[in-house]
Amino acid sequence: MALFVKNLQTVDGLISNLYQNVSVEEMTKKVTELMEQQGYNVTHDQFGNLILEKGSRIKRLLLGAFVTYYKFSVTMAPGDDGGLTVNIFQQSSGMSGGLIGMNQIKTELARLNFVFANI
Repeated sequence: MALFVKNLQTVDGLISNLYQNVSVEEMTKKVTELMEQQGYNVTHDQFGNLILEKGSRIKRLLLGAFVTYYKFSVTMAPGDDGGLTVNIFQQSSGMSGGLIGMNQIKTELARLNFVFANI
């Protein structure tokens, strides 16, 4: 059963989706499991907030676009109508990888948009 209802907003560095019939706890568990399967380190910042990180920031600074580094934050907020709004924010610009690194971040954000739409 797909929980995804619709994409509320997609702008540069932000994805906002609406989900139905799911609590913050259940969505946190689903996102954590899904992203850990894809190689992300998931840390729980506070209730309904997650930090997704993949790769090494130091290696990215030293070797540039040759090393993968992504960092995103996920926030969850229950809505008035029983829905759940999930926002995915880009936390690293990719500047340490130059233009190639910036393009890698945009591509990964677009991929995450597809992944979160299939939850």
